[in-house]
Amino acid sequence: SYNATIKPHHPEPLTMALPYFLGCPQWQHPAWTSGLPSGKSPLNRYSQVFNCVEGNTTFYATPSREQCQQWRLQVPDDFRFLLKFSHLITHDRLLSGVDAGMRDFLEVVAPLEDVLGPFLLQLPAAFGPQHLNNLWRFVDALPAPLECTVEVRNSAFFSKGEAEKALNRGLRERCVSRVCMDTRALFAATPDNEITIEAQRKKPRVPVHLLPGDAAPVIRYIGHPDLETNRRYLAPWVERVANWIEEGRRPYFFLHMPDIGDALSLTEIWTGLLSKRVDGLEPLHFNEKQPQIGLF
Repeated sequence: SYNATIKPHHPEPLTMALPYFLGCPQWQHPAWTSGLPSGKSPLNRYSQVFNCVEGNTTFYATPSREQCQQWRLQVPDDFRFLLKFSHLITHDRLLSGVDAGMRDFLEVVAPLEDVLGPFLLQLPAAFGPQHLNNLWRFVDALPAPLECTVEVRNSAFFSKGEAEKALNRGLRERCVSRVCMDTRALFAATPDNEITIEAQRKKPRVPVHLLPGDAAPVIRYIGHPDLETNRRYLAPWVERVANWIEEGRRPYFFLHMPDIGDALSLTEIWTGLLSKRVDGLEPLHFNEKQPQIGLF
C-alpha cells in the first residue's frame, strides 16, 4: 500500500498561485544565487519563485526517505515535484519486471505525496513499439492517486504511423499526458562551443508532437544559447499556454538552457512574453536587489 506520512504544517507561499506550473530541471545553480529571494535552503529559495521542478536527481540515484521529508518541509503546498523513475527501471529494464523497484521507490518518496505532480517516465530510444505492453502494465500498476507523464524517444513514435497511434491511443485511454520536448531552438544553434555541443549530444532531436487529451500538458523547452533568439521559438508556446490557462487547465512548462545558469534569464523572457498575453500575470525579474516575486 502507498501511505503518506502525517503532513506537518508548511509555510505559506510568498506568491499568489500561478495559473500554470513553471519550473526548471533543477532547483539550484551557482549563477542563481544573487537572483533568487532569500530563504533557508536552495530549494526553499527556488520554490518562492517557481512552483514545480523536474526531479532529475532521482533518475541517477534514489534519495532517502528522510531527504524527501526535508524537501517537503522546504516547499509550499502548491509546489509540485515531477520526479523521474530510476534509470534502472526505465532504461536498464525497459519497464519489464520492475514491480518491486516501483514499490520501493514509491515508499521512499511517500513523504512528498501531496506535492507530487505526475512522475516523469522518460523512456530511451531503445524503448520501441514492441515494448508498449510493458508501459501499459507499468502505468496500470501505479497506485491511485499517483500518475505519470510519458516521454518517448524512439523514432517510430514520431512517424505518425501505427506505432505512434497505438502509443497515443493508450495514453489517452489512461488519461496520461505525453511529454512534449521542444529542442528546435537548441538544434538551431551553431555547435561552436563545448556547452552547446554537449547539450545537442544529450538531448534528442525529435519533432514536436503534442497529444490532445484530458491530462495536464507537460512541455520541456530546451533553449537556444543566445537568449534573445528564444523569443521566436517561445512565441507559439505563449499562445498555446495562454489558451490552456483560459480553458482552466494547468500545464507544466519547464525551461532548460544549454548552460542552466542562464535559466533565470530565459524565465524573464518567457514570463515577459506570457504576461502580455494573459491578463494579471506579471513578468519575473531576477536582476534586482529584491526580486519581483509577486505574480499578481
